[in-house]
Amino acid sequence: MAVEEEGLRVFQSVRIKIGEAKNLPTYPGPNKMRDCYCTVNLDQEEVFRTKIVEKSLCPFYGEDFYCEIPRTFRHLSFYIFDRDVFRRDSIIGKVAIQKEDLQKYHNRDTWFQLQHVDADSEVQGKVHLELRLSEVITDTGVVCHKLATRVLECQGLPIVNGQCDPYATVTLAGPSRSEAKKTKVKKKTNNPHFDEVFYFEVTRPSSYNKKSHFDIEDVDEVDKMEIRVDLWNASNLKFGDEFLGELRLPLKFLRQSSSYEAWYFLQPRDNGNKSLKPDDLGSLRLNVVYTEDHVFSSDYYSPLRDLLLKSADVEPVSASAAHILGEVCREKQEAAIPLVRLFLHYGRIVPFISAIANAEVKRTQDPNTIFRGNSLTSKCIDETMKLAGMHYLQVTLKPIIDEICQVHKPCEIDPVKLKDGENLENNRENLRQYVDRIFTVITKSGVSCPTVMCDIFFSLRESAAKRFQGDLDVRYTAVSSFIFLRFFAPAILSPNLFQLTPHHPDPQTSRTLTLISKTIQTLGSLSKSKSANFKESYMATFYDYFNEQKYADAVKNFLDLISSSGRRDHKSIEQPILLKEGFMIKRAQGRKRFGMKNFKKRWFRLTNHEFTYQKSKGDHPLCSIPIENILAVERLEEESFKMKNMFQVIQPERRVLYIQANNCVEAKDWIDILTKVSQCNKKRLTVYHPSAYLNGHWLCCKATADNTPGCTPCTGGLPANIQLDIDGDRETERIYSLFNLYMPKLEKMQEACGSKSVYDGPEEEEYSTFIIDDPKETYKTLKLIIEGVGTLEQEHAQYKRDKFKKTKYGSQEHPIGDKSFQTYIRQQSEISAHSI
Repeated sequence: MAVEEEGLRVFQSVRIKIGEAKNLPTYPGPNKMRDCYCTVNLDQEEVFRTKIVEKSLCPFYGEDFYCEIPRTFRHLSFYIFDRDVFRRDSIIGKVAIQKEDLQKYHNRDTWFQLQHVDADSEVQGKVHLELRLSEVITDTGVVCHKLATRVLECQGLPIVNGQCDPYATVTLAGPSRSEAKKTKVKKKTNNPHFDEVFYFEVTRPSSYNKKSHFDIEDVDEVDKMEIRVDLWNASNLKFGDEFLGELRLPLKFLRQSSSYEAWYFLQPRDNGNKSLKPDDLGSLRLNVVYTEDHVFSSDYYSPLRDLLLKSADVEPVSASAAHILGEVCREKQEAAIPLVRLFLHYGRIVPFISAIANAEVKRTQDPNTIFRGNSLTSKCIDETMKLAGMHYLQVTLKPIIDEICQVHKPCEIDPVKLKDGENLENNRENLRQYVDRIFTVITKSGVSCPTVMCDIFFSLRESAAKRFQGDLDVRYTAVSSFIFLRFFAPAILSPNLFQLTPHHPDPQTSRTLTLISKTIQTLGSLSKSKSANFKESYMATFYDYFNEQKYADAVKNFLDLISSSGRRDHKSIEQPILLKEGFMIKRAQGRKRFGMKNFKKRWFRLTNHEFTYQKSKGDHPLCSIPIENILAVERLEEESFKMKNMFQVIQPERRVLYIQANNCVEAKDWIDILTKVSQCNKKRLTVYHPSAYLNGHWLCCKATADNTPGCTPCTGGLPANIQLDIDGDRETERIYSLFNLYMPKLEKMQEACGSKSVYDGPEEEEYSTFIIDDPKETYKTLKLIIEGVGTLEQEHAQYKRDKFKKTKYGSQEHPIGDKSFQTYIRQQSEISAHSI
């Protein structure tokens, strides 16, 4: 979800690898071990939770998490919890990274010391205040100074234990006095509107002999005073109300202007308590990649986008803009991700990959090494399979992977690693059955393979067969090196990375999947001496089960099917595809005439056929909504039920299902996937009501009839293809950023072209890393790239200058205390000074 800013969209995303924790403090009991899990939080809102690692003080998680961030945030935080069966789970420690510091740790494995957590430090949100200091003349002719403090509203307060009933206390404090006042409690909202004014007498009455100035004693007294605003959650628990954050403002700043209005970020409370030493709590290994894309309207990107999309038609392809990006990037993966998404979006992925694959095949001398390196071709095909083949994996592998994770059959075949009581022959038989079943579902799944993958495999097969006409197997190995080695085998080995399981498997299951993955990979390789592929003798012995011709024939038939052109209609898949599932809270739809419209927790399940919910996972559905009956999916304003992260699924006859997701990321994911899967419905609505129908009227437009057409346009359409929700402008912006980052290499490549076209001798060592088949054509493309990147760079610089002039510190968008904005102001000031 993009944040709109005057002609610009800002996208935020984060990719996190949670590695392991070490040296956690021992449990104060005889066992001393802990059952720990880790959560990922945007400020105080939990958006992801790892599995629980039992009985360990150095738990290994090995989990990956990616999300689009749908709102502003100040901290990305990680909490380590110790599970407690009988009481609330206890927090061991946390890692909190400020948003402006995320780039320091970009894509680097880093050990972070866990910090102590207390209620006074866990704050988020902002408050809107207005202060006015004025002189008041009393009836007797004396003057005193009064402070009016208006608490208007707060936004983004944390939800504590599932609820937020906030109120504010306002305190005028000085060296010898303290006076406090309190607002009303606002129920069930973390965005409370108070709009209450409190008056404080700042100075004692004195003879009125000056105009609009304090006397000397008054000035000293005012300078020592401060106004403090504390936010609290009114709790029914015996432990008292929870602290949500505070703000301290010295009154001396009002001497320059007697009236001041601004937004402020709430701050932690400094209560003087000494926290534990960081070393006492252990550490956590993380890898964080935070990305912020600033995307202009589509016409800004036309020159660079058109240049990239022509890449498949450029002769030679090494002179194309897309190929050049792969040459200058430090890692091919950097270039492959935005290129594949851009070409998929515009329907040009097959000709582009065909062109670069054909060029790579021509440079390959040995058919046994075809597509084995980490080239741009390999990385682009990998990324295409991940995007286009994710649901293919769900249909093919997920049922049996789920069974392996749940049943825990012993499958260890290494005699050294056998546990007490296990039988080697029984384990081999268990593993053989699993391998046989997975091999069968793979080789019989050819009809389900996505069309775009089949078209690419057809191109690879043709190029390889033409280049190595004497090798009859190369047409198979060229395809199997991708579909088995880079697609099915990695998905079996790490199912959590391919969305087949929510978490990294436990050690025993992980070992079973490793053995299966090795065997499947070897079966698919069609190598002449397969037993020799295994370093371990026990694997070679196990593989003897599969040394039959029927396995090789099945692989070849499967490869023939998925690499033949125009083999079948890709819409022939009738099996439902599970798209998303999980617990959420729903409001009763009023299907029963006299039933209560209360809120209940239910297990929701979405396939490409229907949207259902039931009491628990695996139960019979209580309600089923066919996809064709979903007319719109939109957010629901918080004022409707005083609940955050709500959305609505609108059905025929104005029936609406109101749902609350667990957090903002989950809400966005559900809205997106429901919108995509129902996008092609013929009766989709164009308008909707952003608030609920309560007490005889719509809260948004006040219309009284429940069948009144919506008052707000529905959000913009999304691609109907569930798998490929891609923003072409965003991907072009990412490619521009890469070109800009590697500009020195682009210039070096220009020099290499000039050197090569003038001097036709041995290459200079500094230019030997570039593939340049046609120096003149490559130089022309490089010149166009540098011009296009320069133009976009100027547009970004101009936008920043304009924004710098317009932005007000203390506004709702940039409250006082916004460190990222302070850094931005400092950078812009330095740029302005430098330009002057």
